[in-house]
Amino acid sequence: MIGGFVASLVGSAWARTALRYGVTALAILLFLVALRRSGERAGRLAERLDTREKANEVQRTMLEAAARRPRNRDELVDRLRDGRF
Repeated sequence: MIGGFVASLVGSAWARTALRYGVTALAILLFLVALRRSGERAGRLAERLDTREKANEVQRTMLEAAARRPRNRDELVDRLRDGRF
């Protein structure tokens, strides 16, 4: 009884048209949701990259400062006497 009703409903022209538009609308909706998620993911990745670049810059600055440090007390004394420190 129910199967006959569904078959006759799907068999009608307006039901097929409505089903076609419904499937199209659902596909567009799913596409937009996927697009939004990929945009959010790209934003998070860009933020993570920016944070990593800042941390790398700080580390690079610290390494450069460490490379210029006096090697021992004698070099420190020499720099202090020359006013280069």
